[in-house]
Amino acid sequence: MSDRFVVACMVCCALILGAPGATVHAQTPSNCKEPQTGTSRVPMLSPPLANVVTGTGRLQFYSAPNLHCPIRGVFVIPNDALIAYAQTRDGWSSVMYLNPGTGNDVSGWVRSARLKVTGTVGPK
Repeated sequence: MSDRFVVACMVCCALILGAPGATVHAQTPSNCKEPQTGTSRVPMLSPPLANVVTGTGRLQFYSAPNLHCPIRGVFVIPNDALIAYAQTRDGWSSVMYLNPGTGNDVSGWVRSARLKVTGTVGPK
């Protein structure tokens, strides 16, 4: 066997064995722990803000403001209405969506860039 072939095999093995470990680490509960709102890092919005989803395609919900923490199967689409309760400085919003057809609600985190504020919720 050539040295080049052996090195290539070692790199492939390292990638195959290392990738699952990285994925498991990225989705550990400590990384997906929801931060405490009402702090300087995640200030509360008072009153909460009504928003509409903009852009194209699905807007994924996350259990924490972290791209490694998606809530599988939970998303909204353009023109859906959301209520934002808190925002981080790095572009995440803590939101709630109420499905008008079923009455079911879901809370989580979405990327703020896909939201357009339509007004306040509650007294001004």
